[in-house]
Amino acid sequence: MMKLRVQTDNTLKILFCMLFAIFQSGCTSTDTTGLENELSKIMSRPGGLIEPLPEIKPYEAYTYQSGLNGAHNPFKLFYVIKKTELGTDGLDDALTPEVEREIKNRNREELEAYELDSLRMVGTLDDDDDEWGIVLDPDGAVHRVSVGNYLGINIGKITHVYEDRIELREIIQNSDGRWEERKAALALIEIE
Repeated sequence: MMKLRVQTDNTLKILFCMLFAIFQSGCTSTDTTGLENELSKIMSRPGGLIEPLPEIKPYEAYTYQSGLNGAHNPFKLFYVIKKTELGTDGLDDALTPEVEREIKNRNREELEAYELDSLRMVGTLDDDDDEWGIVLDPDGAVHRVSVGNYLGINIGKITHVYEDRIELREIIQNSDGRWEERKAALALIEIE
C-alpha cells in the first residue's frame, strides 16, 4: 500500500511540472514590434536638462564643552542632598536604607518642582494592568503619572492611582531635623 502512494505522489509531481511548462509557454509572445515601436518613440524624444545636485554641507561635530565653564553637567545628578538635610550624621535612623538611597541617589522629576497643593488631578487612564493619573501643573501643562513617580517638593512617591485620587508617601523633616514618612493624597477635581 505504501509503494502505491509513493508512485502516485511522483506521478502528481510529474503531471504538475508538465502543466506548469505548458502554461508558461502560453504566456510568452515572440511579437515584440509594439515594444520596439514604443522604445523608438521614447529614444527619439530630446533629452532634458538634469539639475545639478544640491551642495552638501560638511558635517561639523559638536564637542560638549559647557561643563568646562561651570555649567550643569547633564551626566551628574541634578540635585544632591547635603548631609545637613539628613540630620547631623548624614544618616537617619527613622528611614530604611532603601528610602535613604531613594532620597540620595536619584534625579528629581518635573512635578517635584511644585507644591503638592498647586497640582491638580484631572483624570485617569487605564491600560490593561496599568492605571495612570493625569495631573495638571500650575503652568497649565498636563502630565501622565503612575505608581513610582514623584509629586511635590516633599519627595512624594506615588503608591496608588485610583479613579478618584492619587495616594502618595511623602518624606518630610520634623521639628528636630529628622526625616519621617507621611501619607498624602491628590483628589480628582473637575475643570470648568
